[in-house]
Amino acid sequence: MTNTSSDPRVATRVLVVDDETPLAQVVASYLRRDGFDVRVTGDGRAAIELAREWEPGVIVLDLGLPGTDGIEVCRAVRTFSDCYIVMLTARTEEVDKLVGLSVGADDYVTKPFSPRELMARVRAMLRRPRGPVDAGRDVPEPLSFGSLTVDVGGREVHVDGSPVELTRTEFDVLAALAANPRVVFSRHQLVEAVWGPGWVGDEHLVDVHIGHVRRKLGDPPAEPRFIRTVRGVGYRMGTGE
Repeated sequence: MTNTSSDPRVATRVLVVDDETPLAQVVASYLRRDGFDVRVTGDGRAAIELAREWEPGVIVLDLGLPGTDGIEVCRAVRTFSDCYIVMLTARTEEVDKLVGLSVGADDYVTKPFSPRELMARVRAMLRRPRGPVDAGRDVPEPLSFGSLTVDVGGREVHVDGSPVELTRTEFDVLAALAANPRVVFSRHQLVEAVWGPGWVGDEHLVDVHIGHVRRKLGDPPAEPRFIRTVRGVGYRMGTGE
């Protein structure tokens, strides 16, 4: 998977994928006003090729594209890129949001939305660390919780010695919990730790990502070993036992 976070040019590239041309152009104009390099397409297959060749730092992706829809585009992009993906959806059913996130989207915005809100989401994403720890800085030791190992510096996760593929946001959620194993995080605290204090949106997004991390770690929510739910409060790391 391509990690382009070390190239500052890539971080300023945003690909807008929406077949509603007026909306796409409005979003693009706001992004360009903020200094981003923007490309726009309304075609899913073209979006996949642009993502592969142009290597954007962020993709703003409509769920309801004709032909190759946003879910398929997201799934395809995730086979070669770890860029941030914000899913746009006109459907309010929770299942659409959950499905979008399950194939690797980092966030979602429900139409109609404020372009300013979308800009805030994009800026908050790009403020997050996006790669291994820089050379010259102290590299934290890998953290172990039973059979689970979380290498924050190398951004790697292993269970029973086997690597676990997490999206960037899923890793960031797990790393926030693992780095502070005695702390119970509320949804709001996890949002601030992962998405940043400037993020605006539905804090239940945290629950979706926690669910995906548990599934990938083989951590059943009924009897979790690695991520425990503290009822009425939030989440904390378990011992792995």
